[in-house]
Amino acid sequence: MPSKVSCLYLLTVVCWASALWYLSISRPMSTYVGHMSVPIRKTPKPPKNLTFTNIHTRPLNPHAFEFVINEPKKCESAAPFLVILISTTHKEFDARQSIRETWGDESTFGDIHILTIFLLGRNTDPVLNQMVEQESQIFHDIVVENFIDSYHNLTLKTMMGMRWVATFCPKAQYVMKTDSDIFVNMDNLIYKLLKPTTKPKRRYFTGYVINGGPIRDMRSKWYMSRDLYPDSRYPPFCSGTGYVFSADVAELIFQASLHTRLLHLEDVYVGLCLRKLGIHPYQNSGFNHWKMAYSLCRYRRVITVHQISPEEMHRIWNDMSSKKHLRC
Repeated sequence: MPSKVSCLYLLTVVCWASALWYLSISRPMSTYVGHMSVPIRKTPKPPKNLTFTNIHTRPLNPHAFEFVINEPKKCESAAPFLVILISTTHKEFDARQSIRETWGDESTFGDIHILTIFLLGRNTDPVLNQMVEQESQIFHDIVVENFIDSYHNLTLKTMMGMRWVATFCPKAQYVMKTDSDIFVNMDNLIYKLLKPTTKPKRRYFTGYVINGGPIRDMRSKWYMSRDLYPDSRYPPFCSGTGYVFSADVAELIFQASLHTRLLHLEDVYVGLCLRKLGIHPYQNSGFNHWKMAYSLCRYRRVITVHQISPEEMHRIWNDMSSKKHLRC
């Protein structure tokens, strides 16, 4: 009498043999070549939506992030003349508040509709995220996507701003992108540069134009590796401290970014997108990307000044506002 183990082993062998026999008769064979038989492999049919066109246009940077804080109805009542996108970080509440109370005050120019939006990613500290959410509920001027907020993700932050304008405020006339430590002379920006009474520009981009090349020193804040960017020169680009463009360019840049290899240097990356679009940035000496000691007459001649603290922001704004009647 065979044991149970022997029976199970025999059953296993029979099952494997049956399976192999079934596979051998169900798989067609090609004609013989010498003594070798090669299975005929059917060429798989390509998916119906796969074409040579969409192979080449498949996004390099799909920007597959979601808005976790958004203001999608900010432009529903009226199309703004100017949208100001301000790159900031979670801990810079004082800077945001000083901008709200000075040059970023949306009610300053009365009949000229200005919109101020602060751009952030997500912080690794949940407490800071919660504080920004509470701030957003009070002021309704913050937009956040779910990428990690860091220096190396500044490009993602700017592309988020471009996406927001293109999606939720496409009828705006102009856009400014700047940082939270920048003082903006709004009178010069509105009346001398953009001129609300003139016909709106199209495919327009201006700021402090830089013509330079990558820095290969690894100790530099602006280091760029040869693997990431092998060319010796950058295309002309505007300093990320402040630049202005017609609103139609927002969607063009965002769409170009989907097919442009991502670089962590935000202003250089925007320059690469502009080159793809055939848009040449105009030089404007009013945009300063450095700190400048305060002088009423000196600040009256510029559009932006860099590295201004919240305390300085209030002091400069109050002084310039109270002395508009004085001549230089």
